[in-house]
Amino acid sequence: MNTQFEVLKKSRELVIHLIQGLTKEQLHKIPEGYNNNIAWNVAHLVVTQQLLHYKLSGLSCLVPDDLIDKYRKGTKPTEVFEDEAWEEVLDLLLGLPDTLKEDFEAGVFKEYISYKTSTGYVLNSFERAVCFNNLHEGIHIGVIMALRKLV
Repeated sequence: MNTQFEVLKKSRELVIHLIQGLTKEQLHKIPEGYNNNIAWNVAHLVVTQQLLHYKLSGLSCLVPDDLIDKYRKGTKPTEVFEDEAWEEVLDLLLGLPDTLKEDFEAGVFKEYISYKTSTGYVLNSFERAVCFNNLHEGIHIGVIMALRKLV
């Protein structure tokens, strides 16, 4: 599992590198043909990781409920992040992988509610969820890279 946690941490660092220097306008611009923006994708990564790992393990998520409601699967951007809220999202993006690893090592993930993803892949264990989440992060990194060229 250590490799999976390392991949998650590195992917989050890559996201930070990709968005570094972008303006608030660039982060929130929705290019023609797209349904979302870079800011939405970043917050979506934070939220999805929490839902796949904590909620489906029967645990409380470590992010605010309103963030989950606005950035979970099936949502679209509805507002612009204020500076303080954006900084909180970035802190969560970078910090939560360490917390996940610590919680795993502490044995907090004891059960898992089976979940069929939109790709048809069935998650039936915490370990499968970690692997799938890394795939999900890679998909959204690709989207962020494409959006960055258009903003």
